[in-house]
Amino acid sequence: MKRIGHLFEAAFTPESIYAGYAAASRGKHHTRACFEFERRLAYHLDMLREELTSGRYRPRPYFRFVVKEPKERVIYAPAFRDLVVQHAIYRVILPIFDPTFIAASFACRVGYGTHRAADYAQQALKASPRDSYTLKLDARKFFYSIDRAVLRTLIERKIKDRRFIGVMMQFADYGSPVGIPIGNLLSQIYALIYLNPVDHFVKRELGVKRYCRYVDDLMLFGLTREQCVEYRERIAAFMRDRLGLELSRTTIATVQRGVNFVGYRTWARKRFVRKHSLYTLRRSVARGKLDSVVSVLGHARRTHSLRHMIATVRRRTPAMYRALPPAYRRMTCT
Repeated sequence: MKRIGHLFEAAFTPESIYAGYAAASRGKHHTRACFEFERRLAYHLDMLREELTSGRYRPRPYFRFVVKEPKERVIYAPAFRDLVVQHAIYRVILPIFDPTFIAASFACRVGYGTHRAADYAQQALKASPRDSYTLKLDARKFFYSIDRAVLRTLIERKIKDRRFIGVMMQFADYGSPVGIPIGNLLSQIYALIYLNPVDHFVKRELGVKRYCRYVDDLMLFGLTREQCVEYRERIAAFMRDRLGLELSRTTIATVQRGVNFVGYRTWARKRFVRKHSLYTLRRSVARGKLDSVVSVLGHARRTHSLRHMIATVRRRTPAMYRALPPAYRRMTCT
């Protein structure tokens, strides 16, 4: 396997660091952290490059906070200057690792978000025999269980620039013996890299034709019940022995029952949002948060739930309904 070097020089040129800033600041110009960085933009960019090239660069302490939706997680938000460095790294390593991912590995890839993952699941359900089964798996405390030594080995299979990898791995460490922080941009691509061997095991060794993954949620389609039981054990053993991961929940169900995946309840010919999205919509309407309402409607835009949700907004707050994008208002008129 060809390994790529000289990435440190490519990632941390003045032009690349500026491109990292441009990506990091997108949609954040109104925030204080971005504003303070931009006040002395040239100085901060020069300082970052000097620290990186001299070997003195160290990420600043994370800002920690807890989110409780859909489940409680500790988020580690990096300082803005460190986000700039992460974007500079990301734009260099994504073209290297992206071709190694299977086509049905979703999340943190351009055009591979939840809607596309849900589309794949729906097409897989349509293509599966009606009497077949689906197998859903996910890793227990995935981000907190990643072995950083194993992660580094997987990265080194494609990259031979040790100095560059050293900077990369600074964003994988957050004080715990194992795991990587949730909240980093790079943590998302690290998750793709870490479970990539599982994808190839399922496709090549097990020979599963219809399979997809979104972060640590794995879906297999069109199996017999016996295959579901066998593959569950073989995948669990592979993840435990090669990656140090344990399975959390596993679900074996008939294709006709549909799947609960990437925020949707999906069947072969219909798709609905989860109940939590309906709760979020009602709460956002009650609080008058138009941006949140539009976001939830965007999540539901390719589901059978959308018309009902728009009607809910119209019924509860006519003024907010009139403020919705025209495309949503037209749906209630047809």
